[in-house]
Amino acid sequence: MSQKPYAQAPAHGHDDFEIEPIEGLPERPPQGEQILWQGRPDWWTLACEALWLKWVASYFGLLALWRFGSLVDLMPLGRAIGAALPFVLLGLFVCGLLALVAYAQARATVYTVTDARVVMRIGAALTVTLNLPYTQVGNAMLDLRRSGTGTIALETLGDTKLSYLVCWPHVRPWHMKRTQPALRCIPEAERVAEMLAEAAEARVARPTVARAGHANAVAAE
Repeated sequence: MSQKPYAQAPAHGHDDFEIEPIEGLPERPPQGEQILWQGRPDWWTLACEALWLKWVASYFGLLALWRFGSLVDLMPLGRAIGAALPFVLLGLFVCGLLALVAYAQARATVYTVTDARVVMRIGAALTVTLNLPYTQVGNAMLDLRRSGTGTIALETLGDTKLSYLVCWPHVRPWHMKRTQPALRCIPEAERVAEMLAEAAEARVARPTVARAGHANAVAAE
């Protein structure tokens, strides 16, 4: 039988990280399954792309400039600067919160690529583990940045539906009707994407032997 994607939430009342036999995995991989890569999002890139940190900073910067420009001709320079300062301070506070959220999300996340599946341990407040076998992944899309970081989005097959809000920000942005889990803002994204593609191609093409009644039947996964 083929594995199906699933989301596993941790039990309450204990630290789920402490019982992970391997960081990022809720249980040891089956015999013969090999871990090819593990990593986390780059927190700064995650803050800029998923939380729009630079846009928020620009917004408050423009508010401060507008306030200063509208008052500089009506009052002394020092008072005009003082009138614009609250927007600067508020912008620094909001951007600091966004950066903190991005850092916490990145530190709580572990992406694992094996020769059989992709496992995503995500969530800073509520930890969820997504198990995505290659046999249930229809397509993978790479969004690569000039810095080398990038996002690999996975299009799942079948009737499995994942919550956009539960998986956010580890999703392909704005694809809410059919949520696509994603390895967000990872370093060396092109190398990881090639590794994932090769592993998925090999896994999907590999035949397995299943027992049906008293006869052995060979079926492709």
